[in-house]
Amino acid sequence: MKLRCDIEVDVVGLELYELEVTPPREDFELEVKRTTQAARSGKVESIDRARQLYRRFGVDPTRVRPSSEALLRRIKKGEPLPRINSLVDVANAMSVQLQVPVGLYDLGKVKGGELVIRLGGEGESYEGIGKERINLAGRICVADADGPCGNPSADSQRTMITTDTEAAAWIYFLPVPDDDIDRTAELIAVFGRGLVRMVP
Repeated sequence: MKLRCDIEVDVVGLELYELEVTPPREDFELEVKRTTQAARSGKVESIDRARQLYRRFGVDPTRVRPSSEALLRRIKKGEPLPRINSLVDVANAMSVQLQVPVGLYDLGKVKGGELVIRLGGEGESYEGIGKERINLAGRICVADADGPCGNPSADSQRTMITTDTEAAAWIYFLPVPDDDIDRTAELIAVFGRGLVRMVP
């Protein structure tokens, strides 16, 4: 997998392989509780970095929220952390704790072998996961040879992670410390039964 940035953003790209993605696992419940308690007690990272990223590209983060903040707000309102599958659950938990949007893309569905981070063009959009079409004009997006497939607010139906996913790209849309990358890799190894390598 190749990752290219056509705009000035500092992202962390991870390639996940030899995955065994399962339906939500009961043994992940402890991590869900930990994430929920941290969110409700305010012991998560600040939402400011993700908001600043949006503002830098002229997007109002109070109208179009980073996925990390949207998940945090959901938990603070008393709603549960969504449980999707063993890998997406890890991504959602880490995104809430670090307050960094996470993009996850099934590499078996990505076209062309390269993901490009760029700004969406006029009229570009895609069908979001469980949502209507996502407008990408002027917004940060992730694209493959077939066009956009994700952004820091919502990923696409086309490249979403399922229990059939064997390899994936994981993108942190902001820099994260090495310790948090190590923790991400540990959780992926346990709950996604996969291996992780950094993408330059």
